[in-house]
Parts: sequence; C-alpha cells; structure tokens
Amino acid sequence: MKPGLHIRKEDAEFVVHSSANRLWLLLFDSADAEMPSREIEMSGGPLWHTTVAGLKPGALYLYRTDAVPEQWLLDPYARAVHVPRAWGDSTGMDAGRHIHTGKHFPKCIVPDDLFDWRGEKRPHTPLEKTVIYEAHLRGFTRGEGGGTYLDFIKKIPHLQSLGITAVEFLPLFEFNEMEFFLEGHGRKNLLNLWGYSTLAFFAPMSRYAASREPGAAVAEFKTLVKALHNAGIEVILDVVYNHTAEGPFNGQIYSFRGLDEAAYYIIHHDGSYANWSGCGNTFNCNHPVAQQLIVDSLKYWAQEMHVDGFRFDLATVLCRGEDGELLEKPPVIAAIETEPALKKVKLIAEAWDALGGYQVGSFPGKRFSDWNGRFRDDARRFWNGEDPVGPLATRLAGSADLYQHNGGSPLKSINFITSHDGFTLADLVTYERKHNEANGEQNRDGDNHNFSTNFGYEEPVADPVICARRLKQQKNLLTTLFLSRGVPMLTAGDEFGRTQSGNNNAYCQDNEISWIDWALLEKNSELFDFTKKLIALRKTHPALCSGKFYTGKDVEWIGPESLAVNWQNDRALGMYIKGKDLLLLLFNNEAVDLSFELPAGKWEQVLSTDPAAIPPAAGDFAVLVPAHSACVLGA
Repeated sequence: MKPGLHIRKEDAEFVVHSSANRLWLLLFDSADAEMPSREIEMSGGPLWHTTVAGLKPGALYLYRTDAVPEQWLLDPYARAVHVPRAWGDSTGMDAGRHIHTGKHFPKCIVPDDLFDWRGEKRPHTPLEKTVIYEAHLRGFTRGEGGGTYLDFIKKIPHLQSLGITAVEFLPLFEFNEMEFFLEGHGRKNLLNLWGYSTLAFFAPMSRYAASREPGAAVAEFKTLVKALHNAGIEVILDVVYNHTAEGPFNGQIYSFRGLDEAAYYIIHHDGSYANWSGCGNTFNCNHPVAQQLIVDSLKYWAQEMHVDGFRFDLATVLCRGEDGELLEKPPVIAAIETEPALKKVKLIAEAWDALGGYQVGSFPGKRFSDWNGRFRDDARRFWNGEDPVGPLATRLAGSADLYQHNGGSPLKSINFITSHDGFTLADLVTYERKHNEANGEQNRDGDNHNFSTNFGYEEPVADPVICARRLKQQKNLLTTLFLSRGVPMLTAGDEFGRTQSGNNNAYCQDNEISWIDWALLEKNSELFDFTKKLIALRKTHPALCSGKFYTGKDVEWIGPESLAVNWQNDRALGMYIKGKDLLLLLFNNEAVDLSFELPAGKWEQVLSTDPAAIPPAAGDFAVLVPAHSACVLGA
C-alpha cells in the first residue's frame, strides 16, 4: 500500500501513515459542514487504510486520531484542499488561536483528475538555453484586479516578447495566508503573501483560483501550465519542504503533528522543535516517511501537473541529519535524483539555511543547480564601486571557482542580480538602507547587507541627471547578468523598473508594495526594450550560454588604455570572446571615459548602457567606453 487517496472504478481506498493507536476517516456532505456525516474507523497501522464505495469527485474528507481526538487532520497526500473563506478573510479565526474542528477548518477534496491535455506542447528547453523569470502569481496581476491562475495567462504575451523560457513561481502549494492572525502579534493585520508555509504538499493554492468551487484550483493550475507550455515557456515551482505551516511545537495542528510528530519533525530532547528554517519547525526530510512524502509530492507535480522543474527553498535543510549535521550523501537528495519520474525535471537548490549552512558550489546533489548568491553579491559590489574586476571576471566566466570541481559546469550556476528576497532592481539603485517599517517589526527584518547605491539621494527623485545614472546602473547590472555563463534569472518587473519603495522583505505586503504596477511598462519602456535586446543577444550567441567553462583559447582578458589587467585594482575590463561569432564585452566603472584597444577585425557596436557611447568607425584601432557603463561589440 502507498499513502494517499487511490480512486478505483467502484470505490476509493484511503491510506495514511500515523503512529496513533486508532484512526478514523471523516466524510462530509458539504464544504461548510460543521460535523462529518460519517466516521469510519480505519484498519492497520502505521499505514492505516479503508475503502469507501461510491465516492465521487468533490467529496470531502479529513482524519482524526486517538492521540488528539479533538483535532481534525488534513491528509498529507491531499491533492486538493478547500478552505471555506476568501483570500485574507479572518472569519472563524477570531474565537481563538487554534481551529480544531467545524466549518472553518480546511477539508480535503476527492479531486477530479480528468483534464484535457490534448494539444499541449511541452517545451523541454535545455538548461543552457533557459532564461528564468521569477514571479509571484498573485502579485503579478493583482494590481489590475486579478491575481489568479487564469489571470496570469493574460500576461503570457509579455513573457514571450521578453524572451523568457521558464517561469519560476513563488510557492503554489496550499498555504495559510492568515497565519500571522493566528499568532496574534504585531503582524496580525498583515498576510503571508509569499506562501513559504506549506499546508499540503500535493494541493495547489485554492485561493489563487478564479472559481470558489471546491477543487477548482487543480483544473485552473493545469490550464495555466498548458497555456505556458504552448507558448514555449516551462513551469518551475518554488517548493518548501524544509518546514510546514504548523509552526513551533505549540502551534496550530493541521496534519503532520497530529499523525506522527516524530516522523515529520526534528524534535529536541526537551520536546521543542529544531528551527533550522527560521520558521518554527524543521521537517524531518531524511526520515523514511517524510522522505517518501517529498519524493511522491515531486512525482505528482511532475507527472500529473506537468511541472518542468523545482527550486528548493532552504535546500541545505534537506541535507541535515537529526542532530543537525550536514550529511555527505543525504538520502532524500539521492532519492530525488534517482527517481525515474524526475529524470527530466530541472532541480535548483537554494543552497543555504538558517543554521548557517552555505553550500553554494558544494551542494551534494549531482543534478542540482544552485542559486549563485556570490554572483549576485560580486556583480553588485563591482558596479557600486566596492570591488575591482577580479570577482566580476570570475562570474562572467561561469564561476569556475565554485563549480568546476568534480566535472561541474557553468549550468550549475543560476545567476541573478535580484530575487523576491531583497531589493528590486530599481530599488537597488535608489536606496542604500532597507525601509521595512510597514512589516511591523521596527525595520529589524530583512537583510542589512544589500550592496546597493542611491547616488546621493535615499528616495526617488525627478533630477534628470540622477534618473539617467540610475537607469544606466540598472542596464549595467542586467548586462552583467545576461552576458555571463550560467543560467540567468530575472525577477518579475525588473525589466521595467518595479519598485517596493525600499522594502527588501515584502513577504507580508499584499498591496501595492508587492503588486506589479503595469503602468511602469510604458513609463520605463527604454529599460524594457534594453532587456529584450540583451536576452535576444544571449540567445543568438551560443558562446554566452555554453555549458562549458572558457579556456585560454576562447577568451582573452583586456585591460584599458592598452595595459595589462590589474585584477586587484582595475575598475575596467575587456572580455574578448573568440569563436564562430566574435564578441567584445567592455566594462568601465571608473569615473572617466576609457579607451580599449580593438582586436583585429571589423567591429560594430551591438549595444551600450550609455546612450552617449560612440560606436567604432571603420579603421579604428580603439573604442572609447563612457564612464560607469558597459558595451558590447561584435565582429
């Protein structure tokens, strides 16, 4: 027997793992039922099971054990969950801290698995040709009154015009956006917008569906996936297996804690939970029961929901044993990489955790790529004037210092300048300090080390000189991102100057701070057009996205003013890429214009981040690169 709900022609089999002595299946006649219509005691243990005849899609169920008999429990394998309230509605929560039973407790749904996938064209984009776009599904269209799976489809033409090949969605597993209300502290009036707090690992977020019909999210999610695939765009999910929505040991019980606390959580000797996630608990990822749930969840999303890849939040947690030690060969990572159903999916690790583990370049999974936090920091530090050209060159060339060992490749590096966590690109050039007061934590939350610059003013300004400098800085950072070997990731809205008004941790801001302002697309069309040009340039030059590291034969480093590169002091660098198509990438972060000698050939300017740049003329032996700018020449 395998855990989960198994629908057969005449009946349905319910199987659930629990360490309890007795366990009951509860069946409900309606989504808002106060009490179950039937209770069926299940057999077995620790895999409990029962069979029910005549169940149809839409039927609702829960579990109950003798260990916590007053508490209803979700099925950890539920493929659809109904929460009987609209997004952000606190109904049913004001009577107490925890919801134990009744019409306000979420219910599992017997799903309708029928969906017409005919006509779907899965892209199967090779990693070396992938351009990732990180987006929050609700925030992407909520500013226009939408915020649902179906609303996102309306924006697919924007992604196509930009040249995106994969959307990486922030968490879409069922989560409780009202969890701060239950905690009853200073964030009570704020919502968990990002969703890094999973309730059910198999169920799509129900309140992202346009329809309030129980179970509608399953079909709407599939409709979105099919539409993206037919537009040539893959779907990557940001998945959170390192902790759950149940919080610390005395928090709300939804399922795992009531079924088998020791199998699903890492527990200290005093009964408290390990908190290596920073969110109150740590999922016991390498316990056989939890490990099976993780692999089965990934299989379901890949096979039944047609998802193309996964980005693992705080993936280093998955590499720890019960005492917190980092395992050389974590069982759950091995199980994921060897699962046949996951053979073709993309695997991406956020290779750190709240316990201090940092595994960028050393994550134990052979198939995993990493979010390269060092790329982000080195690119920022170069362009804000903190670092010389040495670290920049290493990142442009694919971060061999991190990934070349053990036969690695640049494709293990997911390069990014910004992500959901931190400043937006526009804020990165407008603020030097975080402005998170609206989060209700006295501006204590969020990273204090942003490597940003404000060009003299800690706010947006109308001064055309400052505005032009900030625009050029955004172009410089984007140029570094898309011309580096590795896999680029762009954060939604950065292509047209989205701002969060200096908030670098907008996890709880379901409002204009986080919502995409689509009016900026027209206002900042120059930045959008420049980003499109960069992505197109990357796609037309295989050398930029190769899965191999550069050698001395295919790249030459050039210093300004005909001098050798001084890696420790120079703030300007030329990168001459040799091959079928010759490219010359020039970066000047000095305060003065600098001349670079041109290699032999007929060179033309492909793009420049400074509109004042003068393209080389026929017969020129050098090109002048304006201060604080980058340009690309082709021959």
